[in-house]
Amino acid sequence: MSLKDRINEDMKAAMRAKEADRLLTIRMLLAAIKQKEVDERIALEDTDTIAIVDKLIKQRKDSLSQFQAAGRTDLADKEAAELKVLEAYLPQRLSADEIAAAVNAIVAELGAKGPGDMGKVMGAVKAQLAGKADMGLVSAAVKKALSN
Repeated sequence: MSLKDRINEDMKAAMRAKEADRLLTIRMLLAAIKQKEVDERIALEDTDTIAIVDKLIKQRKDSLSQFQAAGRTDLADKEAAELKVLEAYLPQRLSADEIAAAVNAIVAELGAKGPGDMGKVMGAVKAQLAGKADMGLVSAAVKKALSN
């Protein structure tokens, strides 16, 4: 079963269980997937779907921090609930140690030296770790590897 099919099944289950908040989040995710499919006239693979989920999670995290800074706990709680629903659709994430090991291997493979090679390394790392790791952690690991 593809990720998109799983999301559709979860939407049906949320409808049956009358879980309005969860249903709203899943519908928002499906709308983002459908928009991407219509815009590019393609059927999305699981990796593309994971990228959309990643993007929505990043938006929720940004909004959550903004709402918390402004003292809007009502909106922060809503964003946190959406974040929890969306995170269920991501594959198991790599740990910080696994990310560092993968980044160090790619840096060694490319022979990258210094911060000037950051773009080249990030391109290779992104291709290999997309959907498997938090790109914020990956970026920090690349900076650390290139500063040594």
